[in-house]
Amino acid sequence: MDDDRDQGEWYWDLRREIAVPAAERGPGEQMLGPYDSKYEAEHWKAKVEERNEIWDDADEEWRGERDESDLPPDDEE
Repeated sequence: MDDDRDQGEWYWDLRREIAVPAAERGPGEQMLGPYDSKYEAEHWKAKVEERNEIWDDADEEWRGERDESDLPPDDEE
């Protein structure tokens, strides 16, 4: 069950390897965020990997490096 403490901005502290509320965040170079919840801050790595994959795909498409085999199958017949 979430309490009021879980509301607001949260950050992932890279040095301490814990989620911290905005009021307890440290220097910017040691933080990832902000995130909308403690849960999101604790699962930062999945979000970073998801964003990186999207950006890598966009870069490949922009450079013309993606071919048809990289695209999802088309359901239209």
